[in-house]
Amino acid sequence: MDDALKRAVRRSFERAAGQYDQAALLQQEIARRLDERLEGIKLAPARILDAGCGTGYGAALLRARHADAAILGLDLAEAMLARARERHRGGLWSRLGRRLKRTAPAFQPLCGDLENLPLARASVDMVWSSLALQWLDTPDAAFREMHRVLRADGLFIFASFGPDTLKELRAASAGIDGHQHVNRFIDMHDLGDALIHAGFVHPVMEMEYITLTYADLPALLRDLKGIGAHTVLHDRRAGLMGKAAWRRLTQNYEAFRRADGRLPATYEVVYGHAWAGRPRSTHDGRQVIELRRR
Repeated sequence: MDDALKRAVRRSFERAAGQYDQAALLQQEIARRLDERLEGIKLAPARILDAGCGTGYGAALLRARHADAAILGLDLAEAMLARARERHRGGLWSRLGRRLKRTAPAFQPLCGDLENLPLARASVDMVWSSLALQWLDTPDAAFREMHRVLRADGLFIFASFGPDTLKELRAASAGIDGHQHVNRFIDMHDLGDALIHAGFVHPVMEMEYITLTYADLPALLRDLKGIGAHTVLHDRRAGLMGKAAWRRLTQNYEAFRRADGRLPATYEVVYGHAWAGRPRSTHDGRQVIELRRR
């Protein structure tokens, strides 16, 4: 992602931070489903990175599951990190810790982006990322960074959106004014390939559809704006959509109205996890050759 687009994404989420938790019901549900996927994985991480932590909902789930782990919360938006810090200070674990006179491991907020993590090589045991990767043009640089900061045999687990996300809005807005109104999302198979190219091993990919319904199109768009997820693209409009284009958009979306009278918004949710393979080269580029005694 280029610097101009990163600045646009940061501004969008800075503005959304105040009302994000009220609007992010889908994001919270997906974080819970991602957390459930840790059930069958044997891992006792001492240090976890929540990459794209937002207001800290995922970090709270991680704290509940791994009470003794130090959690690093990284986000591009300072306002989101401020909310995450408040959540951690007032969370259940903090209250129990005070009652039991036990100090909870630190929650450390970090401002940065997924493609340039401000962490040392092999410094975390697990990287969690729930609904952050979809903002990237390609996952390659982020995956390389996550592999770099993971210790050998560390776990990377994530959720992202696939290309069928908001397919109704994409179809309804196609050709209206020459602008792209819905982000393009990365296919599950491309994510799996990128994991392998970044050095991860044993990737497991899953996908499901979740459909939300709305009384009308403005309600859907208010939800998207509330979570900072309104479209941020290279060819985005400089201003508001014109009245004629808006009429066409609403008329086109009506074709998707269901028998129950509701308008659907489909989300393709991709879940993946993989393990950090042993490093194939040192930090200065020298090749690592593993020798095993027979």
